[in-house]
Amino acid sequence: MTLTTKIRSLFDPTMYQGWGNRKKYFEGWYFKVVNASGSRVYAFIPGIAMDEAGKSHAFIQLLDGTAKKSEYYSFDAALFRPSDRKFELSLADNSFCAWGMTLKLPAATGTLLFSDTVPWPSRWYSPGIMGPYTFAPFMECNHGIVSMDHSVTGSLVINGEEIDFTGGRGYIEKDWGHSFPSAYIWMQSNHFERPGISFKASVARIPWVTGNFTGFIAGFWFENRLYRFMEYNRSRLSRLSFDSSEVEIRFSNRIGTLTIKAPVDAATGLAAPVRGLMDGRIEESMTSVIRLTLTETATGRVIFSGEGRNGSIEIFGETATLMPRRQV
Repeated sequence: MTLTTKIRSLFDPTMYQGWGNRKKYFEGWYFKVVNASGSRVYAFIPGIAMDEAGKSHAFIQLLDGTAKKSEYYSFDAALFRPSDRKFELSLADNSFCAWGMTLKLPAATGTLLFSDTVPWPSRWYSPGIMGPYTFAPFMECNHGIVSMDHSVTGSLVINGEEIDFTGGRGYIEKDWGHSFPSAYIWMQSNHFERPGISFKASVARIPWVTGNFTGFIAGFWFENRLYRFMEYNRSRLSRLSFDSSEVEIRFSNRIGTLTIKAPVDAATGLAAPVRGLMDGRIEESMTSVIRLTLTETATGRVIFSGEGRNGSIEIFGETATLMPRRQV
């Protein structure tokens, strides 16, 4: 590891960020793929975890959102080999990058190729979705987008069944730090009525030097334009409500207002990081229907209204702490 590598990765959040870390650290990439008909939805999560004592291991999680099952494969940390020049990593006989992945797992083998990827816009002063928080050295959990949406070609053999993903859609994001937030809501879908539409949003309790605050990041990719809603671009979380069956969130700024309503479907359990160790548990639904409405702030004109199928949703922790002080 060199200083050049550290600087390069800082300004490219898709890359491995853990250079020089030896303890209390995790990093993982979330590869979601949905077949053309939308009948099968999977996520594959490669990553590495280091506990407070410095004990480390690499892993790949397999989530079957349709069957509501997950599998966790552990590897020697020495087999985790990220590139020091771009987002590319190998883990034993498995490999992952922005343009595809190859799997050689007991339950999943094959290669998928991705094309027409949609990265999150990056500038030197705002390298990714975290914006200026990219440069805060003490964040509990950092977030990155590799591709909001892309087409998929290829097939995988999963538990003895060959599944063709050609013509389907994919999505890639990542997290790194030492623990997931103590409370958060996260959701994503890019399986709308036509290709080229993608949405993601998260609301989380963020530790800070002066205490805690509720942070949020949301993006809606529509007609080759990314509508962004974050507190650092003067957006507001104007509504947040939920119960055991539905979540409703509203973001607004001078450009538009994005309203999200999502009934929560049955969830799949998966491992999550706590102080670097993957011994936490969260529940993720991957077959929810997310209803979106985007209106223009100045005129009230509806820019988009529709449903995203095979939506991924996670709700975790003391979510009452996320509520805005004033609901609209």
